[in-house]
Amino acid sequence: MRLSGFLFLALQDPAVGSSAETASSSIDILSLILEGSVIGKIVLLILLLFSAVSWGIIFYKNAQLKKAARQSATFLDVFRKSSRFSEVQAVCTTLAASPLVGLFQAGYAELNAQLRGGADSRPETGGTRPTLKSLDAVDRALLRASTVEVSKLEHRVSFLATTASITPYIGLFGTVWGIIMAFQGIGSQGSTSLAVVAPPIAEALVATGAGLFAAIPAVYFYNDITGQVKKAANEMDDFSMEFLTIAERNFT
Repeated sequence: MRLSGFLFLALQDPAVGSSAETASSSIDILSLILEGSVIGKIVLLILLLFSAVSWGIIFYKNAQLKKAARQSATFLDVFRKSSRFSEVQAVCTTLAASPLVGLFQAGYAELNAQLRGGADSRPETGGTRPTLKSLDAVDRALLRASTVEVSKLEHRVSFLATTASITPYIGLFGTVWGIIMAFQGIGSQGSTSLAVVAPPIAEALVATGAGLFAAIPAVYFYNDITGQVKKAANEMDDFSMEFLTIAERNFT
């Protein structure tokens, strides 16, 4: 009973209450950032820039890939229902976001170059059948176009990988620097009390948290966007085979 009475009096002591409030206010994250060292602020600013650019790329690439997927579905529907390549060519300008349009235009241009404008026509009964000089040349044209289209889809995605790999180390550097400054402060004040030790160490750990905050979304969306690009690349490979099959069937 005597021990519990002492604890009750200690909890009711205004000095103890005021020190607890001071400790909680001194570890406020915003105040830690504002009152931090110049190096710590620079580290946090760099991490903020990496995070902002990464989120911009994430929103842009997701919108681009979704639009490309929608237009690719429409283009394939038109391509498979049309009897002439000229009919497909007429809708290409309205579906320019689809990577399949770039492949078709490259293959169509190569066909026209070899057939001298006869790529639109189907061979009629008793008529002269247009013949390709080289089906491999059409295949190479489609392959080059596929490389170009994949490069467009992958543009700026590598920055997400850079963010995911480098920002934890930047945050770790800020933490190490902050801990060094914390120990220097402890040495200069000659005290190891919680009120002296907690704020500088908390400030140091903010940098690690900021680094992880920038890196984790970058890792997730890099893998997600890379998966979408691979899916589009596989779709381009399938379309190339379909285009070559039609060309071989009608012009060889």
